[in-house]
Amino acid sequence: MMLTKPQTTEYGEHFATYVRLVPEGDIREMLTAQLQATTDLFANLSDEQGNYRYAENKWTVKEVLGHIADTERVMAYRLLTIARGDKTPLPGFDENVFVSGAAFDATPMSELIEDYQAVRRATLTLLRGITDEAALRIGTSNNLSISARALAYIIVGHELHHLNVLKEKYEI
Repeated sequence: MMLTKPQTTEYGEHFATYVRLVPEGDIREMLTAQLQATTDLFANLSDEQGNYRYAENKWTVKEVLGHIADTERVMAYRLLTIARGDKTPLPGFDENVFVSGAAFDATPMSELIEDYQAVRRATLTLLRGITDEAALRIGTSNNLSISARALAYIIVGHELHHLNVLKEKYEI
């Protein structure tokens, strides 16, 4: 089974930026390729480089990586809940509270990479068990309707967005 790109009616406008960044193709293959590419990118950085921020009050490189992993955790939980048919409305989350509540800058880059890899592998194993029917299920998250498959695309697009920011603003 190949999860196809969701219709714009399957997610809120807030997520359109992320979904648009995702090319056509097999989302599982993209997640796998992204795992390797992102690991390679961050593995080449020292802890000192990981603590770089391009401007005051902007996240450090380590905080960006921690944010990518935390957001994937949240989105994967939403995907699981919706795909399994649970109609419980899911809350939003404040990404800035998550980052400020973590100790990403005090964490070695190697541990942040290991955490990211574990989260991505868990997402990949979750998607192996998602049927076509389950992928199309709609639930509510942050007071918006969203499909399970849209969440898979949001995970990929969200990471692509942050990798673009790292290239443009952090010059990584």
